[in-house]
Amino acid sequence: MHRFETVPLGSHETAVTVPSPVKLAIFASGAGSNAEAIIHYSYRIDAAFRVELVVSNNSRCGAVERACMFDISTAHISSYTHPDPEAYTRALLDVLREHQIDMVALAGFMKKIPAAVIDAFSPRGRSRIFNIHPSLLPKFGGQGMYGMAVHRAVLAASEKETGCTVHEVDSEYDTGTVIAQRRIPVHPHDTPEQLAQRVVEHEHELYPHVLQQQARAIQHGLL
Repeated sequence: MHRFETVPLGSHETAVTVPSPVKLAIFASGAGSNAEAIIHYSYRIDAAFRVELVVSNNSRCGAVERACMFDISTAHISSYTHPDPEAYTRALLDVLREHQIDMVALAGFMKKIPAAVIDAFSPRGRSRIFNIHPSLLPKFGGQGMYGMAVHRAVLAASEKETGCTVHEVDSEYDTGTVIAQRRIPVHPHDTPEQLAQRVVEHEHELYPHVLQQQARAIQHGLL
């Protein structure tokens, strides 16, 4: 059940009960530009979520550094810290429970999410774990399709358009229900680097907006 807060008003006004912000954990492995875009959005006055935790399998990644800049708690959980798969899963669940996390956003996270974690975040049969992918899924998704590999594949296939996709996370790579997409044209002389730069700019706009919608759904008991 989601938490609510009572906001006191003036002496002649009735106090208003409003949903408390949804507590979000970001899972990231890399530079963290999407993580930072989400964090910045969470400081908006109308934001329905608050970034409570950043989890990474790479303790030295940029996402962890960015989280520290905003005084956000971090956790390093990986096959190095927890070589046993069951221990790894328990560690993830423990840290998410410790911080009372309601929703998870993957932002360049390079490990598959364990089934037990997905189940724990699917209270109404739909996942509260989300991911953003740099293509128009189902095209150019699946294991090994991440980062620059995606953009090279788009150009090699002579695609006329590409973009990014926000989707629910399930037990496979990039196969969860699509929530939103942003489309952009592929220019005749694009390089993978140029394409990546244009796509990521749209990721930074789309992902926080979708997370806001999902957080609102959680606040109202719809997700």
